Amino acid sequence: MAAVLWVHLSKAARAARESFADDTLRPVTIKQLVDCKEAYPSAELAIDGMPTTQVTLIGQIRAVNPQAINITYRIDDGTGLIDVKKWIDADKGETTPRFGVDTYVRVYGRLQSFNGKRHVGAHYIRAIDDFNEVNYHLLEATYVHLCLTKGTSADGQPQQQGGGGMDTGGDSMFVDGGYGAGGVGDSAGMQARLSPCSRNARTVFNFLANSAPGDGAHLNQVASGTGLSVRDIMSATEELLGHGLIYTTEDDETWAILEC
Repeated sequence: MAAVLWVHLSKAARAARESFADDTLRPVTIKQLVDCKEAYPSAELAIDGMPTTQVTLIGQIRAVNPQAINITYRIDDGTGLIDVKKWIDADKGETTPRFGVDTYVRVYGRLQSFNGKRHVGAHYIRAIDDFNEVNYHLLEATYVHLCLTKGTSADGQPQQQGGGGMDTGGDSMFVDGGYGAGGVGDSAGMQARLSPCSRNARTVFNFLANSAPGDGAHLNQVASGTGLSVRDIMSATEELLGHGLIYTTEDDETWAILEC
């Protein structure tokens, strides 16, 4: 009898541990949320093969839609767009939006799916005071992604695939196709012109070549899409401007590829 009870308790403990593991807070990009897999309707959503419910993301508010029972924020982090719903607590006077359009915010919430469309039910939203937090979040999301897809080495660092680059097995968490996948960046002549450039400069160039719209990409978009710091991006773009590979468009912090 005692042995049977122990087995039942052990199963209950394992189930509890699995539940806690599934609810672990995970840093993500919006592209990961939009692309996450659902084995069947109402099944648990999974990112990198791991059930994912509690998430944290950082992005810029593009639209605010107050409704009777919630406030819906449309969030953009440079990799995609997703709706974040903050349910209204009338007792706390949360009937009006706290954050305006263009505000950078960090969201803590639960990933949900309704009629095949993903959204995040927010537990807490706060404004970003230091833009370094945006870059840190992208690095943290990348680290977790690599640990889950590539494993870790003895020192706890993500395993590197051959060639020294960041290999995500063709499934990028930032932009579809990865860097240098078709377009301007693949031509032999352009690669020859890029050869004297630094690694950061080539990363920025390939991002602009594959992801930037016709009017170019702003500094914030480049930072979100490449994971580079603002300082590294500014240095890289100065290098590319000096080689005549890119040009500024709307302002000094928006660039596009100079197609020759």
